[in-house]
Amino acid sequence: MTTPVCTSASNAATWATPTRAYPAAYPSFSSYVRARRPVLLRTARSLTANQSDAEDLLQTALTKTYVAWERIEDHRALDGYVRRALLNTRTSQWRKRKVDEFACDEIPEPEPRPGGDDPAERQALHDAMWRAIMRLPDRQRAMVVLRYYEDLSEVQTAAVLGVSVGTVKSAVSRALGKLREDPELDLVR
Repeated sequence: MTTPVCTSASNAATWATPTRAYPAAYPSFSSYVRARRPVLLRTARSLTANQSDAEDLLQTALTKTYVAWERIEDHRALDGYVRRALLNTRTSQWRKRKVDEFACDEIPEPEPRPGGDDPAERQALHDAMWRAIMRLPDRQRAMVVLRYYEDLSEVQTAAVLGVSVGTVKSAVSRALGKLREDPELDLVR
């Protein structure tokens, strides 16, 4: 197995030792990567779908940073440079992706959901429930809406309406009983 040897005079010193896989021209780059890798990997992870893609993305961005190392004037702004490289690289990958969508003459019907979870049936139940709630007395309707639609506790509902917690409990219980006996809701069940 042969080790690549650089023929240019400026890079000859960096490839002189055959045991090195990387040029040692920028020790500051190596220390930067060791220190900031976890933070930069989190940033890359937020741009991709999984850990291995994030690692590949970070490696590509760090390679671009290494190539531009001499041109970067302010090394205090390296994180911003690498983040921009991450974002630009990810954008380029996204633009090059294979699109699995294509135009067709007919729109395919969606697959039926398991368990009979039909959106039309759900909407019919929703409408019937609101009509039944609207038939409740004002005070019971207010308590049911606050308890179950606004998700307030019994104490919070009592505070909003200015009544005792016991009043809320008994009124909600009576309202739920009326809803259970409502003939329109019986047809939907």
